[in-house]
Amino acid sequence: MADILAEIMRKLSKEAEISLCNFEGANIIVYTKSKDFFMDNKGKIRELVNEYKKRIELRPDPSMMLDMEKAKKIIKDTIPEDAKLGDVLFDPQRSIVILEAEKPGVAIGKSGELLKIIKEKTLWVPVVRRTPGIRSRLIENIRGVLYENNDFRKKFLNDVGKRIYDGWIRGKKNEWVRLTFLGGGRQVGRSCLYLQTPESRILLDCGINVAAPEEHAYPLFDCPEFRINEIDAVIVSHSHLDHCAMIPLLIKYGYKGPIYCTAPVRDIMALLALDYISVGYQEIKNPPFSAADVKQMVKQTICLDYEEVSDITPDIRITLYNAGHTLGSSMVHLHIGNGLHNLLYTGDMNYEKANLLPAAVTKFPRLETLIVESTYGAKDDILPSRKECEEQLFGIVNETAKRGGKVLMPVLGVGRSQEIMIILEKAMKEGKIPKIPIYLQGMVWDVNAIHTAYPDFFSAQVKRSIFHKDENPFLSDTFTQVASRKEMTQVIDSGDPCIIMATSGMMVGGASVEYFKNLAENPKHSLVLTSYQGEGSLGRRLQNGEKEIGYAAGHGKSNVVRVKCDIHTINGFTGHSTRPQLMSFFHKLDPKPKRIIVNHGENSKCLDLASSAHKALRIETNAPRNLDALRLK
Repeated sequence: MADILAEIMRKLSKEAEISLCNFEGANIIVYTKSKDFFMDNKGKIRELVNEYKKRIELRPDPSMMLDMEKAKKIIKDTIPEDAKLGDVLFDPQRSIVILEAEKPGVAIGKSGELLKIIKEKTLWVPVVRRTPGIRSRLIENIRGVLYENNDFRKKFLNDVGKRIYDGWIRGKKNEWVRLTFLGGGRQVGRSCLYLQTPESRILLDCGINVAAPEEHAYPLFDCPEFRINEIDAVIVSHSHLDHCAMIPLLIKYGYKGPIYCTAPVRDIMALLALDYISVGYQEIKNPPFSAADVKQMVKQTICLDYEEVSDITPDIRITLYNAGHTLGSSMVHLHIGNGLHNLLYTGDMNYEKANLLPAAVTKFPRLETLIVESTYGAKDDILPSRKECEEQLFGIVNETAKRGGKVLMPVLGVGRSQEIMIILEKAMKEGKIPKIPIYLQGMVWDVNAIHTAYPDFFSAQVKRSIFHKDENPFLSDTFTQVASRKEMTQVIDSGDPCIIMATSGMMVGGASVEYFKNLAENPKHSLVLTSYQGEGSLGRRLQNGEKEIGYAAGHGKSNVVRVKCDIHTINGFTGHSTRPQLMSFFHKLDPKPKRIIVNHGENSKCLDLASSAHKALRIETNAPRNLDALRLK
């Protein structure tokens, strides 16, 4: 398909007046100088889509488009006030105008009629995006980076397309698929899988083990077959640090290719990377990458929707499916070769319908190899039901509030914190817990803002609440942001009961540790751990019953915190599938895989789940260690 662009131009009639045909990643963009053809191509583009089985989009040549100021006036006159139109951003390189609106549905109009009017009157292609309900400087910056660098983006996406369509560059000798574990093998942390075919080199995730010493924190990039300059694509399943933190490091050391994920994962991934280098390294040595590397990562990211099929190399096609773990989290389905092999990498997944997100999907077009997480994969990982966990949390809040104490909840910035916020807000409405302030500190607030920009990823119940009742739980006045050290001190010194949700969830740094130091020695307070606590983390040490915690106090001095507050662990709020859910997921998979590879779990849990899956399904199972390589085909 090396000459696909020339072929398309030949097949379009002279009346189409095609000025340019190029790539935007795997998509093909056709530019026309004919207004009549742009407004009505009489099905010609659809015919080409059916013939080539590729996404082909028609846009006007930049010479045709109305002056930006005049176009902006027409747009503002066309869009109803109810849509609450915000910024109108022009991308002349791609003939697109971005309309940011609080109510995108109103801006689009019934059956897209308002966009058709704008298209006809201005000859710009309108694209509507949701304005976050909470202002997010990060989203503004990300969108700004993409708009300001549209020259780079246009060339970058075209180069990606050329790599996909120009065919084989390494030379095809025979067909095989090989998988190497650079991290995540029989461990939780630094997930990084290296997939090779004769033609392609793909990274599935690239994270860090935040609780491990530096020599065991990073993926094993010194693996003999791994070379950054050979990577064709990086795929990010979701935005937790153990899956994405080291992608800016790849950028720093010369990776120039595409990064694939959903839009919310891109935004949160950038936020977490910036937080990681600003908070995690503020008192110690130089961070592993810079803010400039994070910016470049954003410029190289290609966002995909769920169930959108896209070529990423000449012999690999990707489809992302909902994983139910965090906002925008994906299970990655790869179709390799011309039907040669089909692989599903679950990343972290949750096969349980939660309050905020729907459960992971189980139906796929084809499936031979399943790579599945096992965070809670052991036989005894049968956690309490969601209802039991909620009742336990309500009991802790009620008891602590009754004695005038504060409930400190160290949370992951992404995922469980938003789920728990919804639970607490609903419980206060229903009178199950007292109406006390809920303070949010760390990246929780910023992540909430990102959540308000992507409500389409929520469960049906929450979407109905937002779209039909105009009630967004994240905008409740129950929640208050703690944005400074002064405000933090006021929360600590206040004698009133409250709930504090602060990062990090494993208590390896951030505001949660500072709150703990100040609250731990008072028995009226409570600490509630709701996320997985990695080996070596402060959270794990407290779970193990340590009552004296030493920490550096500066100037070579150290202090000891004597733990007198209540310590509680609630495991059922996890965003991971429990052992029964994992087994149910295996049985519900359609089609059934021929091989299961278990990763992302402690050594015993990986082995236990692999053994149980083999006995139950009578298929090949593996639990590789780091640096193990498996031939899948």
